[in-house]
Amino acid sequence: MPVILADRPTETVRSEVIDQLIMNYSHGELSYQAFERRLDDAMELQCNEALVALAKDLPLTVDKAFVESKKQDLAPNIVSGDTEDVEYMVNVFSGNTRGGVWTVPKEIRAFSLFSGSDIDLTDAKFTQNELRIKMFCLFSGNNIYIPENVNVVSKAFCIFGGIDYQAAPQVNPNIAAPTIIIEGLAIFSGVDIKVRRSIKEKFIEMADSFKKMFS
Repeated sequence: MPVILADRPTETVRSEVIDQLIMNYSHGELSYQAFERRLDDAMELQCNEALVALAKDLPLTVDKAFVESKKQDLAPNIVSGDTEDVEYMVNVFSGNTRGGVWTVPKEIRAFSLFSGSDIDLTDAKFTQNELRIKMFCLFSGNNIYIPENVNVVSKAFCIFGGIDYQAAPQVNPNIAAPTIIIEGLAIFSGVDIKVRRSIKEKFIEMADSFKKMFS
């Protein structure tokens, strides 16, 4: 006997409804305006019955191939292979950005003095289950951009500074995700850890790519 709807985990129900919205939009069953409106509701609602109602009138159901494709699109880019042990970022009265499609090392050591740096992991390739970022910031500001569905652990120590971690919503707790550990010292400095692309933007981007493929 299946579990009644009210007793099912809300995040699981939410994920299933979003899958169905993307599936029907990509096959032309929903307009973009309706898809975006229902997607906004699906990401905000906390009631299982209200979530299910968002997709109750949609004709297409989600198949296994779609779920696997979505999982690959939303998961961090984990690849096999070797990588460098340590990569250094040194900024003195300057700025530096590390981003794009790149293979992250096992450890990043960042030194910033009256400077600012961006470490962008949005499209990065991970070969390890753990990335350690060690930083020293003095009168500086650093940004760390993370992909969705990663675990972040902050162990940094701040003196007249702060670390702002804007957590990404967990789309699927079953997605394999690396852990990013932030360590170091921030003095009169700020470190922002955030997602560059919102999860809504990621869903729309994925839905549009499916729509082009199916049309």
